[in-house]
Amino acid sequence: MAAGTKEDPWELTTAPGTSTYTMYSDDEADPPALVCRVGSTTLKYHLGAIDDLHAWLKEQGDWVPLGAADEQKPAAEGTVEAWGRSESNPVGGWYGLRKGYRGRFGMYLPPLLEQLGLAELTHDARNNRMRAL
Repeated sequence: MAAGTKEDPWELTTAPGTSTYTMYSDDEADPPALVCRVGSTTLKYHLGAIDDLHAWLKEQGDWVPLGAADEQKPAAEGTVEAWGRSESNPVGGWYGLRKGYRGRFGMYLPPLLEQLGLAELTHDARNNRMRAL
């Protein structure tokens, strides 16, 4: 498995298998960040999102819909995407760090948790879900 560094990023595929992207941790960023590269687009999320999402999934105790959505669109209640924006999550709002690109938490974080062995993910064409391992 990749080291998850800029030089050796995680190579991931979205849950439906339609897009590939890379992610790596940047401990030197302020705040420390997960850097997600999708084509020429760069998104950034709080690095703590990995542990926080895993803990939240464990609390849910069952499958949770991903519900990926762009920042400008509302997230369906009870989804990973909605939790990633909620004022009740550990960061008190958006895990996304780059204004205009803060959404898609439910698209890009779940495959990383699966690769790290922290979660199980469905891989259907639509309406994917995940649960903690």
